Amino acid sequence: MVFKKSAVKKKKENNRDEVSGMELKNNKIDKRLTLGTWVIILGAWYIVTRMGIFSSTLVPSPYKVWTTFLEILENGYNKNSLFMHLGASFRRLFGAMGIAILTSIPLGLLSGYSNKVKSIVDSIVEFYRPLPPLAYYTLLILWFGIDDTSKIILLFLAGFAPIYIACVSAVTKINEDYILSAKSLGADRKKVFFKIVLPACLPEIFTGIRTAMGVAYTTLVSAEMVAATSGIGWMVIDASNYLKSDVIFVGILIMGVTGIIIDFGLRYLEKRIVFWKGYV
Repeated sequence: MVFKKSAVKKKKENNRDEVSGMELKNNKIDKRLTLGTWVIILGAWYIVTRMGIFSSTLVPSPYKVWTTFLEILENGYNKNSLFMHLGASFRRLFGAMGIAILTSIPLGLLSGYSNKVKSIVDSIVEFYRPLPPLAYYTLLILWFGIDDTSKIILLFLAGFAPIYIACVSAVTKINEDYILSAKSLGADRKKVFFKIVLPACLPEIFTGIRTAMGVAYTTLVSAEMVAATSGIGWMVIDASNYLKSDVIFVGILIMGVTGIIIDFGLRYLEKRIVFWKGYV
């Protein structure tokens, strides 16, 4: 009997090792595919510019974009350093997203928990959510001026809706048996919320935050293109006015890379905070 249990245990361990080995192998394949994709893209870019298929004014070479990046990194753009432009954009982005997170999560959870709160907030969110941000940005500029206040409000509105909707959806998906079991054991509404509702909603909340960050970043670039004197978006639109395609490419690449870094940071926080995701 003891021998049989040991054999079963050993078999389970072997199966677990096989699964881990397959996952490791798949991860290596995925990384190679990602690397190969970008090698092909950069190679095609180099070949197109090398053959002169398009004018260098329209499509600058990778080398020209790299040297322009180094020049902007050293001397800045329009008398302002690259880090100043990045700082201006990130100040607006993270300031607005911080306010959006602090307001949308409580309201979203309450709306999912209470139909009365949902009746008040949900209709407002559903009304403005489909509207293009730039459609009402002109009004925000008229009301709050062209400084950062109007931009932060615009980014706040853009980031609020995805997080709010994710929170409401997360609450409605909670298994009611968990809540009823907690109440049967004597847990009050406060304990039910912090011990059952909030932990169960956190995975979907982080998904909403990641989505909102992408929407807000896109809106930020649009806002800086309309009325600003600093920021990565402003740098791109200013360069386009003078046909500086190399600067435009630098700005686009910086937006893409910083967007990936922000999303990676959010996924890292999610793994550290919501460590039970996928196990319950």
